[in-house]
Amino acid sequence: MNEAFVTFQGWVGNDVVHRDTPAGSVVNFRVGSTPRIRKRNGDWVDGPTSWFAVSCWRGLADNVRDSVHKGEPVLVHGRLRTDVWEREDGQSSTTVVVEAIYIGHDLSRGTAEFAKSAPLERAEAADETETVLKELIHDLGDDLPQLDSLGQRRPDAGGSSSSQVA
Repeated sequence: MNEAFVTFQGWVGNDVVHRDTPAGSVVNFRVGSTPRIRKRNGDWVDGPTSWFAVSCWRGLADNVRDSVHKGEPVLVHGRLRTDVWEREDGQSSTTVVVEAIYIGHDLSRGTAEFAKSAPLERAEAADETETVLKELIHDLGDDLPQLDSLGQRRPDAGGSSSSQVA
C-alpha cells in the first residue's frame, strides 16, 4: 500500500483532547502551519495558515497528553490522509488528518526537558468504530485563525479564512 508521509512545523491551536477507547489511548489536536514567503521586492511576509488535524494513538497519545499544550511549537511526522465527511447542514467538508508517528517540540523556538516514560504493557486492541473516529477527528473547533510565523494571531485576520482546512 502506498502511503503519503509528511513532516511539518506548526503551532498547537487548541487544547489536546485525550480519550481512552477500546483500541487504546488517543489524542487529537490541531496544528497551524504558516509558511514564511519572500516577496519579489525582498520583503518577507507570512503565507496562509494551513490547519491539520493531528491524531496519536497508545503510548504516543499518553506522552503527547502530558507534554504538548496549546500555543507550543511542534514538529509532526506521520501518515497524511484526507477525510471527506458530511456536516450537520448537509454540505460536504474535507479535513486533512495526520496520524502522527513522531511529535516533538520545535527546539528552534525554545527549550525542553526529556523524561523517559514507563514501559507500556501490550494489550489486545479492539476494533474502533468509524463513528467514534470521525467524532474524535472532527470535533476540534470551528474558528481557527491565520497565524504569523511566530504562532501569533495575525492582527489583520479575524477568524477563519478560505485557506483554512476544516
